[in-house]
Amino acid sequence: MATEATKVVLESTLTCPSCGHVGTETMPTDACQWFYECKYCQTVLKPLEGDCCVYCSYATVPCPPIQEGKSCCA
Repeated sequence: MATEATKVVLESTLTCPSCGHVGTETMPTDACQWFYECKYCQTVLKPLEGDCCVYCSYATVPCPPIQEGKSCCA
């Protein structure tokens, strides 16, 4: 039987709030991603207040630690 850890989704689709560009990225499992540069308009995304990383703020799937019910970057 699979454990919760094996159910973590590693790909998430980011949407740039500045230009609306959408791109699917593979999330790191060993670090938070605090910055992400949009591949279309080069805007540097930072987490919104209260979020731990850009995936939790701008993507379809939150980062792996949050998916596992842990605090991110603790």
